[in-house]
Amino acid sequence: MNVLDYIILNNSLRNIIAIVSIILIVGLLRKWLSRYIASLLFIPIHQKWTSVEKSEFTGLLIKPLGRFLAVVVSILAIDKLNFPEVLKFSIYNLQSEQMIHELGKCLIIIYFIWLVQSFINFIALVLDLNAKSTKDKRDDQLIFFFRDFIKTIIYIIGFLFILQTGFNVNVGALLTGLSIVGAALALAAKESIENLIASFIIFFDKPFFTGDVVKVINITGMIEHIGLRSTRIRTTDQTLVTVPNKQMVDGIVDNWSMRSSRRAELKMEFSTANKTFAVEQFIASSKSFLENKNPIVNKFSVFLTDINKSSLTVTIEYFTIPFAMDDFLKLKQELAIFIKATIETHELKLANATPDINIFNADSGINAGVVTNTII
Repeated sequence: MNVLDYIILNNSLRNIIAIVSIILIVGLLRKWLSRYIASLLFIPIHQKWTSVEKSEFTGLLIKPLGRFLAVVVSILAIDKLNFPEVLKFSIYNLQSEQMIHELGKCLIIIYFIWLVQSFINFIALVLDLNAKSTKDKRDDQLIFFFRDFIKTIIYIIGFLFILQTGFNVNVGALLTGLSIVGAALALAAKESIENLIASFIIFFDKPFFTGDVVKVINITGMIEHIGLRSTRIRTTDQTLVTVPNKQMVDGIVDNWSMRSSRRAELKMEFSTANKTFAVEQFIASSKSFLENKNPIVNKFSVFLTDINKSSLTVTIEYFTIPFAMDDFLKLKQELAIFIKATIETHELKLANATPDINIFNADSGINAGVVTNTII
C-alpha cells in the first residue's frame, strides 16, 4: 500500500498534503498576489485620476486583499476534504459539519466587506485630494460624510448577508417582522434619527463647513468634523466639544468665518476743560491714522458723539478685512498706542468720574461720611 494512500481522519494523506500545500503556498505568496492584483486594478483608476500615486492605492488594498485571498482559497481547499467522522456531533439538531460550513461562508463575507470598505477609503482619499485643490470647501466635508454613510450601508447589507447565508435566516421575513416593532425602535432612537436627519440638513443647507470658526449654544471654536450624529468643535481652550447635529440645526449658529469684516469700537471720554482745538486735532489725527490703514481698514468713523457737564465722548468705530485675530489685535494695539501718544502731544485731559457714595447710620439716619471713587 502506498504511504500517500494512508487514511487519516477520513482523508488520504495525498489529499491532506495537497490541501495543506495549497494553503501554505497562498499564505506565502499572498502579499505578492495581492500586490499584483492591486497593480492590475490600479491601471483603470490611474487612467481616471492621473494624480493618484500607485503606492497610496496598493498600500490601502494589499493587506485586506491578501487576507481575503488567503481566506477564500483556504476555505475552498478545505471544503474538498471529507469531514472527519470523529468531529461529527450535533447541537439542537444542528450538525457540526453544517456549522463549520456556514462559518466559512461568514468569514468570506466579513473579509469581503473589509476589502470593499478599504476600496471606499481609497476613493474618498482621491476625492479629498481633488477637493483640496479647489477653493470651494463644500465638497471637502461631503466626501467624508458620504464615505461614512456608504460604509454604514455596506455594513448593514453585509450583516443581512451573514444572517441569510450563514444562519439561513429569511431576511425578507425578518425585515417584515422588524417593521412591526419599527415604530417602537423609532421612538427609542428618536434623538439619533433626528440627529441623522439634521446631518443631511447641514450638508445641503451649508450653514458652516469644516474649518469654520463658529459660536453656537455658548460654545466658540473651529469645526473639526461633521458626522452622521454630531459635530465636533475645537474650542479656544483646545478642548474638543461634541454637539448633537440637531442642536446645531435648531440653535443659532454665528459663523465667524463668513464675516465680511471685523468691527471694533473705542470710546474716549475727555474733560470739558480741554480746549476745543485740541479735541478737533485729536479727531483729525485719529481719522488720518485710520485712512493710512487702507485697505486693511475699509470703513471708519470718528465723531464727538456726546457732551455733558463733565465729559466729552469721542467714538472711534472702524471695520477691517476679515483677517486673523492676531493681526486684528495688533491693529487695535497700534491704534491704542497712537491715541495715547496723541493725547500726550495735545496735552488732553481725560474725564474724571467722581461718584459720591453717602453712608448713613441705619439707627440714627445721620450721614456717617462720604466715600469718593475717582477713575482716571
